[in-house]
Amino acid sequence: MLPWRAPAGKRADPYRVWLSEIMLQQTTVQAVGAYYRKFLTLWPDVKALAAAKQDDVLAAWAGLGYYARARNLHAAAKVVANEMGGRFPLTAESLRALPGVGGYTAGAISAIAYDERQAAMDANAERVIARLYAVQTPMPKAKTELHAHGMALVPERAGDFAQALMDLGSAICTSKRPACPNCPLSADCKARKLGIQEQLPVKAPKMVRPLKRGAAFVARDRTGAVLLVKRPDKGLLASMLEPPLGEWSENFPSTAKALKQAPFEADWKKRSGIVRHGFTHFELETEVYVANFAKRPKFKGEWIAAEMLREVALPTVMRKIVEHGLDEGGPLFSSRKPGP
Repeated sequence: MLPWRAPAGKRADPYRVWLSEIMLQQTTVQAVGAYYRKFLTLWPDVKALAAAKQDDVLAAWAGLGYYARARNLHAAAKVVANEMGGRFPLTAESLRALPGVGGYTAGAISAIAYDERQAAMDANAERVIARLYAVQTPMPKAKTELHAHGMALVPERAGDFAQALMDLGSAICTSKRPACPNCPLSADCKARKLGIQEQLPVKAPKMVRPLKRGAAFVARDRTGAVLLVKRPDKGLLASMLEPPLGEWSENFPSTAKALKQAPFEADWKKRSGIVRHGFTHFELETEVYVANFAKRPKFKGEWIAAEMLREVALPTVMRKIVEHGLDEGGPLFSSRKPGP
């Protein structure tokens, strides 16, 4: 059984439902399990999460991506703990007032935790409904139509129905090669009768994402600790840690230009190869420059021991950059020492 599912006969805990649903946004079930258990160990209830430091929440979230979800998670916990007495709102409409809670998430929480008659239409449920009714309107325009069909099917036990529909989509009505003979809805599935089940739901054409390029600078001291700096509190990867970066543009900077973007003078060596990472709206390619120091240069940032890099708020792309910088051998110390 999924770790966030309530045992048979017991009411689901709204905190656990909310936590799992926020984590599952744009993330697979397989990826979420370990993070979910870790969060519950660190913060077993909403008041504990509200009292946590944002940096600690971001560090525990690192690797799940879409870090605005973690910031909204923390902000919503504070609202529930400090303004609502630690009790989650009882309806989908009131749940939507919480940071990071949209229509689907509100419906899922209210249906699963409170049995409110709501259609929790995640990607799995949308796929089932699109095929059941042979909805051929392209996504995301089809969402309103799919939600209406879903709402018409919701029975009295809305929470059980919501989870059953999600499970049906993830285990049987899969995006490729659905197991139609095993599906309890097979006899009524309009898409199967038309032989178009694998073509639904119709996806919108993929947008071409622009490509950005730049340089990153991995500085390491004699103990192996790596210099990281904190990103601005707003914008992409807000408040997360990163190695010092140069500017992002259409082309890689020349070595001479990249060294002018370095955080300080040093014997920077460019590693072979590049680091690639895809964001929602653009692709990023990064060249990595590395320097080692016997004495730490004076620079505002944090020196993080190598064994602690997985414990801090270092997003996946920045972890890839650091690991690429540390991957190759070379002299442990720079021959050039920074000034006092």
